[in-house]
Amino acid sequence: MLDFIKSFLGVLWKGLSAIFVGIFGGIFQMFNFPDYFDVFKTYSPTWSAGEWVGAIVIALLVVVVLVGVVWLVVWGIIRIVGKLRMKVTNQDLIDEIHNLKRQIVKLTQEKDRILGMRLNAVGETDYNFDEEGEGGEKKEEGEGTGESRFYKLTEIDQIYENYQAPEYDDEITLEGLCDRFRNFACANMKLFYEKRVIRLFFAGFATTRLLILQGISGTGKTSLPYAVGQFLDNPTTIASVQPSWRDRTELFGYFNEFTKRFNETEVLKKMYEATWNHNIYLTVLDEMNIARVEYYFAEMLSILEMPSRANWIVDLVPSGWPNDPKHIVKGRFTLPENMWFIGTANNDDSTFAISDKVYDRAIPININSKGVPFDAPLTEKLYISNTHLEDLFHKAQEEHKVSQEIIDKINILDDYVIEHFRLAFGNRIVKQLKEFVPVYVGCGGTEIDGIDYVLCNKILRKFESLNLGYIRDEVDGLIEYLSELFGEENMQESKEYLQRLKKLF
Repeated sequence: MLDFIKSFLGVLWKGLSAIFVGIFGGIFQMFNFPDYFDVFKTYSPTWSAGEWVGAIVIALLVVVVLVGVVWLVVWGIIRIVGKLRMKVTNQDLIDEIHNLKRQIVKLTQEKDRILGMRLNAVGETDYNFDEEGEGGEKKEEGEGTGESRFYKLTEIDQIYENYQAPEYDDEITLEGLCDRFRNFACANMKLFYEKRVIRLFFAGFATTRLLILQGISGTGKTSLPYAVGQFLDNPTTIASVQPSWRDRTELFGYFNEFTKRFNETEVLKKMYEATWNHNIYLTVLDEMNIARVEYYFAEMLSILEMPSRANWIVDLVPSGWPNDPKHIVKGRFTLPENMWFIGTANNDDSTFAISDKVYDRAIPININSKGVPFDAPLTEKLYISNTHLEDLFHKAQEEHKVSQEIIDKINILDDYVIEHFRLAFGNRIVKQLKEFVPVYVGCGGTEIDGIDYVLCNKILRKFESLNLGYIRDEVDGLIEYLSELFGEENMQESKEYLQRLKKLF
């Protein structure tokens, strides 16, 4: 048996040896200069002057070829080593930056804690005593001194102390709202939007508090919510997301233990202001995926998912002080019902992919084309309350309920997608569909187009996470099934999206 193994493996070894000898033997032969000299010695005695010139030219060409081969090999090795070194170096730098940022945060927190302890040790902490001088209830620095730890929010209380609400336009319809805004943006701001994009935008308001505007740069993702803020005479807050954003303090701010003040952000200030009136507030998270959305917006995603708005509560500080702002009770703040968040997202090498957790709770709107200029009459701003806007949403959801026939088809399609792609619609998406589509119809769209949009951007979008190489043939079957359920002429956006997915493989 041992002889068999040696003989059997010997065949393999001979083949490998032949490859090795062939490759390196060929390279050795190319640079075998003694053989070149022997050839010269053999043929040169009979050459004429012209033949000598030709031989020298040929020899120089051979030298050039050999030098070129050496240069290509060295250049290739240098490039490979350089790329590997750069890749390692860049990753090391990124990791080091993240580590330094974490250490800075920890050191800052530790510094504040130590300084606070020192102040307390030297008597900066006050005590309350009863009339007989007994007792000794410890009191935080700043508490009861008349100076608020929420400086910006206390200013809002003072501004709105004698506030009188404007006269709102409670007669406008959803379709009138969309048309009027489109004319306003065109005539007053030279911004041109398709009717469909505006309908999707306001229909998204009825479905969720988070919209995601995504697409190529320069198509008006940021300018759309900005223009809506101007139209409603309540400027939109623009929060430029930074790569270092990692937690909720980037949105709300934080309490400084050393100064005994809360460092309020502009977003928190606008949130608090929104609790004083019924205006519509928009906050743009510009370039939202330049940091991980599920990190800094995680708490908001969970809170805004609560069915009861009474549970939309954020704990800003552990306890309440008597001089805290009026709408912060025991350190807790209830999020306003009249604020929506709009994130803008680009998909390139400098950004993070937005997770399904975020997409499932948001309404994504794709803006991939510039608006076509048109003529519009000069249009005035609109004063509309969030209560009237939500009344319009509820009215549309009653008048344009998704038909039972469509719901049955959606359930059938859900079973098909589960069977062939192992994906399910989920209750949240079905609920969003029932809220989104009627309002889209109320804004002037059609039911089938609204269904098509939700299906494409909430369900089929998940196909990108699948191995499309294995389900390529199933995609064709799904396109045919959509035509069978909804008609050949309908669901065009979904069909076009599936066709684009096929081209990727």
